[in-house]
Amino acid sequence: MSYEITGKLIQKSETVQRTESFKTREFVIEKSDEIAGRVITNYAKFQCVQDKTALLDRFGLGDEVKVFFNIKGTKWMKDGRENYITNLDAWRIEVFSASQESAAPQQAAAAPKPASAPAYSAPPPPPPPIGADASDDLPF
Repeated sequence: MSYEITGKLIQKSETVQRTESFKTREFVIEKSDEIAGRVITNYAKFQCVQDKTALLDRFGLGDEVKVFFNIKGTKWMKDGRENYITNLDAWRIEVFSASQESAAPQQAAAAPKPASAPAYSAPPPPPPPIGADASDDLPF
């Protein structure tokens, strides 16, 4: 599954050759949101691997970017204890501007559907759980 986030590029590191055939490059974006009148700022560190390490070359610190990424998790045992690590693997980075965000819903509403595209039909609701009360006919 793919995710996306927008924010300001605040740090990018050099490419690191981890093994003879594997290289990575890390970068950090700053994401600020206003929640209940307060500005909350979060920082997310991403990594690019292999040929994707060059994605960062065209961006400078302070640029507003849109990052498309996958979440990858690894589990390993060390000294009898389970350890976990989670990586945010970026696979695409675009320049982002606020006008893109406001134009996207308008473009989607104004764009006609292609004639060859099949009509969307929602999947049927899931069956009720075993032992569910038959008088409750709500699908959620």
